[in-house]
Amino acid sequence: MKIRKITENKKQFMQLLLDADPDEKMIDRYLERGCMYVLYENEQAIAECVVTEETPQIAEIKNIAVRPDMQGYGYGRKLIDFIADTYRKKYSVLQVGTGDSPVTTLFYEKCGFVFSHILPGFFTDNYDEPIWDGGVLLKDMVVYRRILREDMND
Repeated sequence: MKIRKITENKKQFMQLLLDADPDEKMIDRYLERGCMYVLYENEQAIAECVVTEETPQIAEIKNIAVRPDMQGYGYGRKLIDFIADTYRKKYSVLQVGTGDSPVTTLFYEKCGFVFSHILPGFFTDNYDEPIWDGGVLLKDMVVYRRILREDMND
């Protein structure tokens, strides 16, 4: 397994990006300003993650996806742990906004994230089409945070 930082031609991974965020216009809002990492197994792209700086203390996972046929093997958790280790040097908090779907929220909780706050109406206000995740119609964004360093305040 290798994780590589992608600096050019990020859209070559659009299918994976769309697995996590079904609206290419929304992806375009953060893709170029974010840092992209791709996890490879046997030279095949298995998972991707895009991280942005939101404040000098907070980095945010804007998009993370594992190929559907490779889900459940720990690749998403390995990628998040890599991101946390990498970003710990500069940031005190790693946050992620997601839909209020039990499958997704449980994944983040297992990765060490805790509930922070809700952005009411985020999905209904920002997407033209309804978004379903795990049988749940997404309306509000749920924000989770993982503390990376205790020595900084956010």
